Amino acid sequence: MKIAITSTGKELTSEMDQYFGRALNFLMVNQDTMDFEVVKNNSVGLLQGAGIQAGKIIVDNKVDVVITGNCGPKAFNVLNTAGIEVITGAKGRIMDVIEDYKKGNLKPSEKPNVKCQLV
Repeated sequence: MKIAITSTGKELTSEMDQYFGRALNFLMVNQDTMDFEVVKNNSVGLLQGAGIQAGKIIVDNKVDVVITGNCGPKAFNVLNTAGIEVITGAKGRIMDVIEDYKKGNLKPSEKPNVKCQLV
């Protein structure tokens, strides 16, 4: 299973980025082997549509689950439509978040947890 986690850095010891559409990076992690790749979020600087573009990055990378702090309605819709499970409200180091997910401590979100905001 491939998990994408919003990240402020490029290592499993990095802290999660709390904002999906404006996250600096996505760590694409194989939950079984903990092998990962870093995918830069090129939509960070967009004035509008960052969440939608970030969602497309996730879809293009064939991810099964996204774990983030906050996800707006447009990004949530892109991910949900693609059949990607979205988990919001997570925080901490990437490696700790993955362990929480494996233990079943993180549950899928039924809806976005923030409204759209203009920057």
